[in-house]
Amino acid sequence: MKSITATIVLLLAAGATVFALRGADPEKGAKNAETRVFELRTYTVSEGKMDALHARFRDITCKYFEKYGMTVVGFWNPTDPKEAKTKLVYLLAHPSEEVAKKNWKALAGDADFRADFAATEKDGKLVDKVESVYLQTADYSPLK
Repeated sequence: MKSITATIVLLLAAGATVFALRGADPEKGAKNAETRVFELRTYTVSEGKMDALHARFRDITCKYFEKYGMTVVGFWNPTDPKEAKTKLVYLLAHPSEEVAKKNWKALAGDADFRADFAATEKDGKLVDKVESVYLQTADYSPLK
């Protein structure tokens, strides 16, 4: 995988496009830019489970993200074929880090989500490792 810096730049550029297309409210934009964070998540996927993980996000998880106010910016796989079998990277946007943590806690406590999640792992766990980093835009970033 290319450097993490290049990945972050690419993801944030994609995020700028998403927010521009959604027509962010300029009245709220200045205030939100002060606290809004992005969460870069990298999953190391259990052997042979990438298709099942994609299905879980596609069919289940993204709906819960929306329910709990987590904005999906995008999902990516590495271009290297070997890493593409074991890595999934995605980016979420949150109003603030505090709200993100509150929403993750609420999601984890959702009985329906827990049941749906457990059903996807009836044949074994899908993810071996989760890495998460919260990011703020730099003052010169085109994404505010």
